[in-house]
Amino acid sequence: MNGASREALAAGRERLDTLTDSTSVDAAQLADELAAVTALLDREAGLRRVLTDPAKQAEAKAELVQRLIGGQVSGTAADLVSGMVRARWSQSRDLVDALEELADIADLTAADKRGNLDEVEDELFRFGRIVSSSTELRAALTDRAAGAEAKTELLHRLLGGRAKPATERLVARLVTVPRGRSLEAGLESLSKLAADRRDRMVAVVTSAVPLGDGQKQRLGAALAKLYGRRMHLNLDVDPEVVGGIRVQVGDEVINGSLADRLDDAARRMAS
Repeated sequence: MNGASREALAAGRERLDTLTDSTSVDAAQLADELAAVTALLDREAGLRRVLTDPAKQAEAKAELVQRLIGGQVSGTAADLVSGMVRARWSQSRDLVDALEELADIADLTAADKRGNLDEVEDELFRFGRIVSSSTELRAALTDRAAGAEAKTELLHRLLGGRAKPATERLVARLVTVPRGRSLEAGLESLSKLAADRRDRMVAVVTSAVPLGDGQKQRLGAALAKLYGRRMHLNLDVDPEVVGGIRVQVGDEVINGSLADRLDDAARRMAS
């Protein structure tokens, strides 16, 4: 997104944070309602264009939203969507993308309130690794001929009782309504949103052997100092990384021997 759409999304995120700060708002329910509105606007291109038409009065668009969904979702969800359509959007699809992002953030907020956001973040990463290592599973989850119900059932068999409810909901929405995204890109986006919730970055750390607690702490501290933000480490083990380590932060990849990297981490901590 750029220009007006980026500003509108930022304002929407602020409103969402204000709403979910209230103990009376069920963030998980709000996520489901926002996801339902996202699906509606994704299907109805004409309605989407009307709600983002800069020539139409903002209040008229907000009133239309209230008439369409006011009796089908909570007042909180209807008011939030009404506020979104009052804003200006660079492209009509940006509104749908923004609502989808707010739905995901609401689910992550629900996890945060329950004190298990870290676990959800790790589960999203692990699920991504499982998918990337199994072409059969990936094919089943991305098969356009397979119905949403069949995919949901498959995910429930994989994650039900093994992952947090927020993880299962987030992955289910991504798989059943990908909206043009690849499964890998969607999971990466969700991981970044989870990290943003804690105002931190994500580092994907691949090592030949599991890192000890002390090593993880030193490496995390060194990366945090290097990038100027708190760092969440997603850890993976690959025996082919012989005696070494690979760290990816966004598009940047840091390669080097494990010993050298940890020594450098220690030096950074001491400086």
